[in-house]
Amino acid sequence: MGAETPLRPHHLRPAPGAHKSKVRKGRGEASKGKTAGRGTKGTKARNTVPAGFEGGQMPLIRRVPKLKGFKNPFRVEYQVVNVAKIAELFPEGGEVTPESLAEKGAVRAGRLVKVLGTGDISVTVQVKAHAFSGSAKEKITGAGGTAEEL
Repeated sequence: MGAETPLRPHHLRPAPGAHKSKVRKGRGEASKGKTAGRGTKGTKARNTVPAGFEGGQMPLIRRVPKLKGFKNPFRVEYQVVNVAKIAELFPEGGEVTPESLAEKGAVRAGRLVKVLGTGDISVTVQVKAHAFSGSAKEKITGAGGTAEEL
């Protein structure tokens, strides 16, 4: 034991040569016999009580709903628009931005937009969005348009 370490109860040991026997509670009617320091009757005087026991009230572990799975707090959610919808909303072609899509009711304003490749497009459009799927980029450029990520 160094001088820097404070003395703790678990450091204490009997004096060398001491022979004091361990107290054996509840072994007949002597000083620590009979009730063995547990008082008289009641749950605590008897055997063990389950760890989560709340006196008959519905235990916390059963009151709380089961939470299945995991929700990623860093997930990025996009409003999706298919190329078929862009072809339908912009039949004459032109520039397609998240703002113009929001005006036409395809997405909600102020959210991230991702263009997916379901359907066909034949008009030339200049699409600006936050994300594109590979097939959407191919279809837009194949029709003579451009796909620019914001």
